Formats: sequence, C-alpha cells, structure tokens
Amino acid sequence: MLKEGLSLLCKTGNGLAHAYVKFEAKYKDLTDISLLECFIHLRYVDLSENKLQDLSPLSSLTHLLWLKVDGNLLTSARMQELPYLQIISFAHNHIKDMEGITHPCLANLSLKGNKIRTALGLSQALFSLHNLELRGNKLESTAGFNLPKLKNLYLAQNAIRSLEGLEALEQLTTLHLRDNQLETLDGFCSSMKCLQYLNLRNNGISTFQEVAKLQVLPMLQALVLLDNPCSDEPNYRLEVLVLLPRLERLDKESFEQDERAEANEIRQKRQEEEKVRTAQGRGWGVRSM
Repeated sequence: MLKEGLSLLCKTGNGLAHAYVKFEAKYKDLTDISLLECFIHLRYVDLSENKLQDLSPLSSLTHLLWLKVDGNLLTSARMQELPYLQIISFAHNHIKDMEGITHPCLANLSLKGNKIRTALGLSQALFSLHNLELRGNKLESTAGFNLPKLKNLYLAQNAIRSLEGLEALEQLTTLHLRDNQLETLDGFCSSMKCLQYLNLRNNGISTFQEVAKLQVLPMLQALVLLDNPCSDEPNYRLEVLVLLPRLERLDKESFEQDERAEANEIRQKRQEEEKVRTAQGRGWGVRSM
C-alpha cells in the first residue's frame, strides 16, 4: 500500500539525494500509519476516508507542507508542532475542540463538519492563519477567534446566538454566518476595518434597527440577508441602502443608480426630520424650566 501511494520524486533538502515527497492512501480502511514515520521527506499527505484515530506518527514528518485527513475517526486535532505545515483539512471527523493546533506557518485550516462547540481553545500562536473553515459544527458563540491576520472565516451551519470577540479580527475581509440563530447584531465593531463581505442568510434578524448596527463596518460592500424576517419587510432593499449607503450589493444583486438616488433622498429627509425633532426637544426643555 505504501508503494502504491508514494509519488513525486524530488531532491532532498541538501540536494544530494532524491526521495518521494507525496503520499496518498484514501478509502483504505487504515487504522495505523506508524510506517510513515520513516518517510521523513514527505511534504504532501492525503489520508482521507480511513479509520484513523491517531496522527502521532506524523510528528517525524518535519518537512510536511500539506495534510488532508478528512472523513476519519479523529476526536482531536492536536498534533506536535510542524514548522512548515501550511494547509490542513480535518473535515468530517469527530473533533470536539480546537486545542493543540500550533503550527506557526499554517495559513489554511478546515475543521468543517465536526462537533466543535467553542473556539476558546484556539491558539493565538497561529500568526499566519488566513483562512478558517468551521461550517457544520456546534458553535454557539464567536468568542475565541483572536487571530489578527485572519482574512476569511466560515461559520455557517452552526448554532451561533451571540457575536463576541470580533474586535481582534482587524484584517478579516469575509465572514460567513449563514444558517445560525442570530437575532441581534451586537458585536460588530469599527476595528473590523477590512470586512467587505458578510453573509447572514437564514438567521433571525427581524428589524432594520439591527441592520443599522452594521454602520460601524467602514468597508462593508456586500451583504446577504435573505431568509431573515427583515427581508420580508416592505421596501426591504431600499431600507437597507438608506442605512448602509456604502453597500454595493445586497443578496448578491448590485444596487442600481435609481435605487441609490431614492435612498439618498429618503436619508436626507429623515436626517432633516431628526434635526427638527431634536431642536423641538431642546425648546421644550427650555420652556419647561
């Protein structure tokens, strides 16, 4: 099986010899990979769709760059730190937490389809992490994502009710929160100055007052609100554009120029009415005295 799975003959680090650097063994019913300890030059390993519960034999593969272990029986993502590992996929296992992932060069991490309830165990040492995939877990909150270099975060199909700890995501450009249980949008903050795409489809956002809380996101360009109660309100698109004038697309449809003009008129009118109410309120205060 080892012989069949080995490929990609390359020079070793010192340039004086050659070794196979890729190993693939999918759908082999593997339960033991201890033989891989000897293949220290491996850089790309795919062990998807087996019956693995232990990845400790991979600790000796210090040249590993890419690892895929989808569809196994893993209950933990904990591994010995690998200095060059950049991409890992643990999709569709039985992993319950995010502890023990400390690879300093890790840029892409997928934990899709596991049983993770919290991100609080996520290491802050993941300085290079840009993409994090956590769709289809059991997260109830966004607390724990203290990853200042993260650019893309996928949290669809969880049970998230509250948005917490987002202030650290200063470089985040894409956030997917589709199919969760959000009813309020408290938690977004102005420090999220790079966020451009936000997917909130199929949550419980019922009022435009909640949508107005997205005004703190200075770079938001695309928003998805389909299948929220507020998307059934009259003049839905217009009301969202009144609140978020910098928005370019709503539910993947760009705003037309006439929509922008109408929204601008409504916004200006409401601002003038608010000024009048404020002035009248001050006047009442004077007369009451």
